[in-house]
Amino acid sequence: MEKATKKEFRLENLSCANCAMKFENNIKSLPNVDAAIVNFGASKVAVIGNVTVQDIEKAGAFDGIKVAPIKQRKEEKTAFFKRKENVVTAISFVFLVIGIIASFMYEETHPLAIGLFVIAIVVGGYDMFKSGLLNLSRFYFDMKTLMTIAIIGAAIIGEWREGAVVVFLFAVSEALEAYSMNKARQSISQLMDIAPPSATVRRGDHLVEVDTEFIQINDVLIVKPGQKIAMDGIVLKGASSVNQASITGEAVPAYKTTGDEVFAGTLNEEGSLEVKVTKRVEDTTIAKIIHLVEEAQAEKAPSQKFVDKFAKYYTPVIIAIAFLVAIVPPLFGGDWQTWIYQGLAVLVVGCPCALVVSTPVAIVTAIGNAAKQGVLIKGGIHLEEIGRIRAIAFDKTGTLTKGYPEVTVVESEHPNDFIQKVMSIEAYSQHPLAQAIVKYGKAEHIHALDVDDFQSITGKGAEGTVQGKKWSVGSVAWILSIITVPTKVIERTEQLQSEGNTVMLAAEDGQYKGFIAVADPIRTTSTKVLEQLKVAGIKHTVMLTGDDTRTANAIAAKLGMSDVEAGLMPEQKLTAIKALKEKYGAVAMVGDGVNDAPALAAASVGIAMGGAGTDAALETADVALMADDLEKLPYTIRLSRKALHIIKENIMFALGLKIIALLLIIPGWLTLWIAIFADMGATLLVVLNSLRLLKVHK
Repeated sequence: MEKATKKEFRLENLSCANCAMKFENNIKSLPNVDAAIVNFGASKVAVIGNVTVQDIEKAGAFDGIKVAPIKQRKEEKTAFFKRKENVVTAISFVFLVIGIIASFMYEETHPLAIGLFVIAIVVGGYDMFKSGLLNLSRFYFDMKTLMTIAIIGAAIIGEWREGAVVVFLFAVSEALEAYSMNKARQSISQLMDIAPPSATVRRGDHLVEVDTEFIQINDVLIVKPGQKIAMDGIVLKGASSVNQASITGEAVPAYKTTGDEVFAGTLNEEGSLEVKVTKRVEDTTIAKIIHLVEEAQAEKAPSQKFVDKFAKYYTPVIIAIAFLVAIVPPLFGGDWQTWIYQGLAVLVVGCPCALVVSTPVAIVTAIGNAAKQGVLIKGGIHLEEIGRIRAIAFDKTGTLTKGYPEVTVVESEHPNDFIQKVMSIEAYSQHPLAQAIVKYGKAEHIHALDVDDFQSITGKGAEGTVQGKKWSVGSVAWILSIITVPTKVIERTEQLQSEGNTVMLAAEDGQYKGFIAVADPIRTTSTKVLEQLKVAGIKHTVMLTGDDTRTANAIAAKLGMSDVEAGLMPEQKLTAIKALKEKYGAVAMVGDGVNDAPALAAASVGIAMGGAGTDAALETADVALMADDLEKLPYTIRLSRKALHIIKENIMFALGLKIIALLLIIPGWLTLWIAIFADMGATLLVVLNSLRLLKVHK
C-alpha cells in the first residue's frame, strides 16, 4: 500500500470562515485522507493522504474554491467587476430594480412583478440555493442553509420583493467580504511575490536564465543593478547598496561587499554582484518568513478559540429561537403569516458569519502587517500576549549594545604612530579586542607594519618586534607586572573600566607608550526605545546579563535603567524571568535567540534580535525582530494592543448589531431586509475595522 504523504495546496475564493470549516470537513471525509487542516488566514490547505487537486476541488465545489499546488506561481487575479459572482449580482440587481418599478406601476402581487422578482432571486441566489438545499438534506446549518430557508419561506408567504432584496444584499455582502479578506491577506501575497521566479546563473563560460527551484547550492548568480537577488548567498565579487526592506523592514539600504551575506527578494541598487548560493529556494530566509507567517495565522488565538466554541452553540440556539418566534405567538392568537415572517427574519439575523470572522481577520491583518515591517510574530496567541506585557527583560550584549567591541579612547603622545605599532601587533591575533583595534586603524587609514617574533600570551596580551623595537600590548594587570606606569594613567584606566571599558596598555622596549580603551558600545536607539516603552505602559525594564557587575551597572546608568542583574548563567536568567512573572504577570525576554534560549522559552513572549541572519532566532523565539533593530519593539507592542482592542470591538459589533435586530421582534419591526442589513453590516464592520491594523506603522 502506498504511504500517505503530506501535501500543501493554495486556495482561491476562500472568503468565509464557516466555508473554511465545512471545506476542511469535506476533505477529511474523502477516501485515502488521514488528516486535513485548512488555514483560512493564509488561504491554503495541508492534506495527509493520497489526493489530487481535482479531489480537493470537488470537496470545495459548494463554494467554487479553486486549488493549486503550493509551488505554482499565482495566476493573474480576475478583476473585481469580472468575477462571475459579481456579474451575477449585477444582473440580479437589474431585475430587482425593474421588479420594484413594476410593483409600483401595478402592484406587488402582479404576475409581471412577481416574475421579475423570481428571476432576480434565481439568478442571484442559484449557487446559494444549491449549497443550502444540499446542506439542509444533511442537516448542516451554515449561513447558506439559513438563508435558503428564509428565502423559500418568504416565497411561500408571498414576500417576493423581500426575498429578492435579501438575495441581492446577501450577494453584495459575500462579494465585499471576499474583497476585504483578499485585502487582509495582501501582506502575505506581497511577501510571496518578493523573490523573482528565475535568475541569471554562470554555468562554465555561459550565463543562463534558470528557474529558482533548479538553482543549486554553490551556483553563482549574476545580479545586475536594479535586479532582485533570487537566492540567499554570499557576495563573491562586487560591491553595492542592497535594499533589504522586504526582509528586515529597514528602508535604508545596506552596503554589501565580498564576503557579506545577502537575502533572496532584496533589491540590488547600484553595482553588479556575483553571489554564491548558500541555500536552496525552500530554505531561503524569505521562504522561512512566508512559512512562519502562514503557520502563525493558522494557530488560533485564545479569543478565536472562545469565538469558535461560542459559534458552535450559537447557531442551534438561533434556529430554536426562530422556530419559537414563528410558532408560539400564533398559538396564542397571533397572525401566522406575520410571525412566520418574523421567524424567517430571525434566521437571517442569526447567521454567525460576522462572529466567526471577527477574530481571524484581525489576526491575519496584524501578523501580515508586522511581517512587512520586519517583525515575525509566530502565532495569534503570541500576538495577544504581547499586548498584555507589563515587564521586559533585556539581554545586554547584542541587544542593548551592538554586540561587538569598538575602540572608545586612544591616549598617547603620538596617537597615529602609537595605533600603527599596536595594530601591527594585534593584526596577528584573532581576539575580538585585537580585531577592534585593527578595524579602528583601518578606518583611520593607518596601515600595519611588518612584525617579527610575534608571540601571543594567553589571557594577558601579545608581543612582537616592530621596526627593531619590542612592543608589548595587553591587560592592565600584565603590563603593570612588567613595567612601571604613571599613577595618573592607572587612575584614568580605573575610571574607564568603571564605565564599562576594557583597557589595554602598551609598552615599547619596557617604556610605557599609551593605552587603548575598547567597549561594546550602546546602540544609539536603546535609550529612545526604553523611553518609548515607558510611554507604551511597560511598568518595568530590567537588564539580565552574564557580564561583570561593574560593566553592566555602567551601561545601565547610561541607559537610565535602575534594575540590573549581572554575572548570570543561563539557568540564573531563567530563575530571574520566573521571579518577574510572579511579580508582574506577563513578561517578555529580549535576547539573541541562541544563548538566551532557556530565558526566551520561560518568558510569556520570547523576542529574538536579528532574525534575518540567524536560523536559531527564527526557530526559538515567539517573535523575531528581523533587522538587528530594537526600534521595532515599541511598534510591536502598539500593534498587539491595537489588535486586542479591535478583536474586542469586533465581537461587540458582531453580537451587538444582532441583539439590536432581535429586539426589533418585540414591536414587530424586524423585516427580512433589516435582518440581512444587520448581518451584512456586522460582517463588513468587523472586516473593515480589522483593516485599520494595516495603518499601524513604526
